[in-house]
Amino acid sequence: MSGPTRVAVIGGGPGGLYAAALLKRLDPSREITVWERNAPDDTFGFGVVLSDETLGGIEHADPAVYRALSEEFVRWDDIDIVHRGARSASGGHGFAALGRRRLLEILHERCRALGVELRFRAEAPPAARLRTEYDLVVAADGVHSATREAFADVFRPRLTGHRCRYVWLAADFAFDAFRFEIAETEHGAMQLHGYPYAADASTVIVEMREEVWRAAGFDELDEAESAERCAKVFADALGGRPLRSHKSAWTAFRTVVCARWSHGNLVLLGDAAHTAHFSIGSGTKLAVEDALALAANLEEQPTLEKALAAYEEERKPVVASTQRAARASLEWFENLAQYVDQPPRQFAFNLLTRSRRVTHGNLRLRDAGFTEAVEREFGCPPGTPPMFTPFRLRGLTLRNRVVVSPMDVYSAVDGVPGDFHLVHLGARALGGAGLVMTEMVCVSPEGRITPGCAGLWTGRQAEAWRRITDFVHRQAPGAAIGVQLGHSGRKGSTRLMWEGMDEPLPKDNWPLVAASPLPHRPDGQVPRELTRAQLTDVREQFASAAWRAARSGFDLLELHCAHGYLLSGFLSPLTNRRTDAYGGDLDRRLRFPLEVFDAVRSVWPEERPMTVRVSAADWAEGGTTPDEAVATARAFAAHGTDAVDVSTGQVVAEERPEFGRSYQTPYADRIRNEAGVPVIAVGAISSWDDVNSLILAGRTDLCALGRPHLYDPHWTLHAAAEQDYAGPAVSWPAPYGAGSRRPQTGRTDAPKPRLKLHS
Repeated sequence: MSGPTRVAVIGGGPGGLYAAALLKRLDPSREITVWERNAPDDTFGFGVVLSDETLGGIEHADPAVYRALSEEFVRWDDIDIVHRGARSASGGHGFAALGRRRLLEILHERCRALGVELRFRAEAPPAARLRTEYDLVVAADGVHSATREAFADVFRPRLTGHRCRYVWLAADFAFDAFRFEIAETEHGAMQLHGYPYAADASTVIVEMREEVWRAAGFDELDEAESAERCAKVFADALGGRPLRSHKSAWTAFRTVVCARWSHGNLVLLGDAAHTAHFSIGSGTKLAVEDALALAANLEEQPTLEKALAAYEEERKPVVASTQRAARASLEWFENLAQYVDQPPRQFAFNLLTRSRRVTHGNLRLRDAGFTEAVEREFGCPPGTPPMFTPFRLRGLTLRNRVVVSPMDVYSAVDGVPGDFHLVHLGARALGGAGLVMTEMVCVSPEGRITPGCAGLWTGRQAEAWRRITDFVHRQAPGAAIGVQLGHSGRKGSTRLMWEGMDEPLPKDNWPLVAASPLPHRPDGQVPRELTRAQLTDVREQFASAAWRAARSGFDLLELHCAHGYLLSGFLSPLTNRRTDAYGGDLDRRLRFPLEVFDAVRSVWPEERPMTVRVSAADWAEGGTTPDEAVATARAFAAHGTDAVDVSTGQVVAEERPEFGRSYQTPYADRIRNEAGVPVIAVGAISSWDDVNSLILAGRTDLCALGRPHLYDPHWTLHAAAEQDYAGPAVSWPAPYGAGSRRPQTGRTDAPKPRLKLHS
């Protein structure tokens, strides 16, 4: 399209300025005006970090800006992590930074050269008025965007506050690496993030939890006093040098997410539309990339409406991914205190991989020496990835850290597992996992989820399970097989998953029981509240099933207290409304699940381990809190659980989970490091690189994977082959030995040029 001819830009930060320059360069006839309330040299912060990817986009779109930036950049490769006097260095990262003020000067010069009108110390007219006077209004007015708030009913912003305070400062010398330093003070842990942005200057960000900030008295200090106090806390990092400030106020970060970014001819850009925590260095980067995408779509699309829709469609997934990574990084620093006792190199590795964007695999590529040092400290034998180290639970030693997660296959007849179960579980045991878990095996006919659920309430069922455990132990030596026992509670009497998950059966329903008479769905059956006598009966059903499980030859037993099933229904305040001794505060809600655990443990062989699966969050208002999840884990540990299998959700139908890669692992991480109990992490863990990263960082002890094992029953064997590992933690079945190396493929490389011919 010819594009908008009159453009108003609200906000003269890097994103707004760069958008103005690009739009003017693409069409010099455009009339473009930028309003900035501050003076030209007024800026928040000191340095700006840009990635090679962002710089590549700038180089392609505007070589003049790229050249000017390149002349100013300070570049470095290393990250230093200093904790308890130990310095861990990791190289190969690649950073480029410059002063924020200099960045603005370059963009000011470019805008003026192109003919963009810049109005400083000038409040922009209201966006509603600008919309009537201009073809396009770009709102780049920052995290506190007045434009976004004026049209909040359209953009539907969601602002989330966080638990740390931070301040931007500067030092008049250049760090020789990106530096993270931890100070453990009498008030709590504080952290420094520092990086050079000029030959003689560095950005220094000091951050700490709100309660630490208040306990240290920072809330009572002025700007100069805060800078002086921070310099004293981090005197070693600064070499005794002072810190300087410039309108440096302590701030609590807010994450901004908008449902929409555009409204008619008005569009949000940068922090006005979204924010990402500074610890992954993405604020300016995202704003500049927004500007590139906006300009490109205005050029490519036939109408303004389609251009703005395409802009949102292109940028939203990228920003959402970045925000997930930033949230993980932010929360790691919020929870810093739970990691400070880790060994120095593991602490450094944990910090570097906190956002889940940097992994064990790419750290090994960047700095093999650092990664190998972390592995040695962890106890990995030479050439052994972390996932292929053994792990002991009571009398059971698992050969590796991979667990085939419990997955309901709904293929039993009268609760009896058949050939499908034999092939399903047997194939995954042959596939190399250290532990293979059954689906939830029900303790009674009334405790089934669907008519196709497997059980352990009869001897015939136990015999059928024995056939499967015998196959695993005989044909897949080294693999362990565990059983998960559970009762459906209010989520029972439903259709098979592929016929309608959680939908009630159309006929032949059985009565349901639960902690409280609350249906799982509005159209679901209302369960009966269990009486004291019925609680005793259910407890005995679990114990009887556990006795049969032991005779069936299972190596491990897991008690299912998650996902809204019966025992989970007692734990969650959303599903337990009882007023007797089994409802109320957490201790009361724990009472029945702990009684069941004790009954099962009493009949389960002493040398065999027992684990518990919990939902550490309900993803719904008023549900289980993170503190309650830790307390629940502690309670089960006190009663003898050998590990906690940490899942989330599926408790109430109205849940709103925040899905993403490895999205549940922070809950396992916190339980492991606060409750001091081994954990199994689960939830969108899909690559062996993620497994290695989570284990080596100390965020989990075992990783349970479900869907990857549906896609590839030999997932663990293939992970070993792809890492060139052939040690004792996996063994290819003899008939499959010829497949232990990747199949050959056609050559894709071309002959390399060797001669330079001269004419």
